[in-house]
Amino acid sequence: MARRFSCSDASERAAGLREAADAARGGKLVVLPTDTVYGVGAEAFSPAAVRRLLDAKGRGRNMPSPVLVGSPGDLEGLVDDLPEQARQLVDAFWPGGLTVVARHKPSLEWDLGETHGTVAVRMPAHPVALDLLAATGPLAVSSANLTGHPSPQDCDAAQRMLGDAVAVYLDAGPTPAAVPSSIVDVSSDVPVLLRAGAIGADQLRTVVPGLRER
Repeated sequence: MARRFSCSDASERAAGLREAADAARGGKLVVLPTDTVYGVGAEAFSPAAVRRLLDAKGRGRNMPSPVLVGSPGDLEGLVDDLPEQARQLVDAFWPGGLTVVARHKPSLEWDLGETHGTVAVRMPAHPVALDLLAATGPLAVSSANLTGHPSPQDCDAAQRMLGDAVAVYLDAGPTPAAVPSSIVDVSSDVPVLLRAGAIGADQLRTVVPGLRER
C-alpha cells in the first residue's frame, strides 16, 4: 500500500522525506515534486529499481530514464570530460529547468536503459526534491505519468496513474508550470538543443552562442 505525505506540514514533510529515502534505498519507487512536473524516482545505481520505474510507466528501454542530482558537484561523479560550454550552462541555469546530456563515466555500474553511453542529468529547483536528493544521492527520475499521458502537475494526478506501483508519494501541491525542462546535448563539441522547454533557445544562447537546434 502506497503512503502519501503532505509536505506543507513540517513534521509530515520530515517523515515523508525519511520514508521516501528509505524506500528509494530499498529499490522501491517514490513520487516527488520538481519545479517542472511531478517525477517518479528510483535508485539510479539499481538496475532492478530502474526497470521497476520503466515498467510502472509502461516505458521501454529505448526511452532511458534521466537522472536528478542534488548539487552541481554530483555531476562530476557521473560524467566524463564535461566540456567548458556545459559547465557554463550548468553555472547559469542550475538549479532549474535545464537537462544536459553528456557522456557518463564508463566505470559506473548502472543500467538506465539504452543510453548509448550518455546520461541526461538535471538539478531541480524544488526544495523537497533537493532535500530528498541530499539524502539519497542521484536518482533516476522520469515524469510521474503513464507513457502517452500528460505529465502530472500535482500529486493526485500522479497517484491516479501510478497507484501502488509507488511506495511513497511526496505531495507539495501543484507545480509552478507544466513546461518540461529544456534538454541540451553537450556530448560533442557543439551543444545541440534536443528539446525546447522551460529555458528558451535565445536564453541558452546568451551563455553558449553556438547552440544548434535539432
